[in-house]
Amino acid sequence: MASKAPVAGGRLLLGFRKWYYNACGFNKLGLMRDDTIYEDHDVKEAIHRLPERVYNDRMFRIKRALDLSMKQQILPKNQWTKFEEDVHYLDPYLKEVIRERKEREEWQKK
Repeated sequence: MASKAPVAGGRLLLGFRKWYYNACGFNKLGLMRDDTIYEDHDVKEAIHRLPERVYNDRMFRIKRALDLSMKQQILPKNQWTKFEEDVHYLDPYLKEVIRERKEREEWQKK
């Protein structure tokens, strides 16, 4: 019985994450989580490093979402971004930018 507790807790957590993902509403505009990140200096640099296709896809999603928002509409449900399909495409680039910034700050301290 004790071995099932982590599995049930994991399923509960996953269910909550999916609920929260849908409750945020950005997926109803076709956006991914990384499309909604506040663009500070590190994020802007990470976006600059994206491959051209990924960058163009991101810009398409953002422009479409702005258009839908201005029209006070959402996408048809079959076009919503699904929790399982939301890829954190910006994470590796953002981690690299942050690592480089911290390394640069360390060098400047010396």
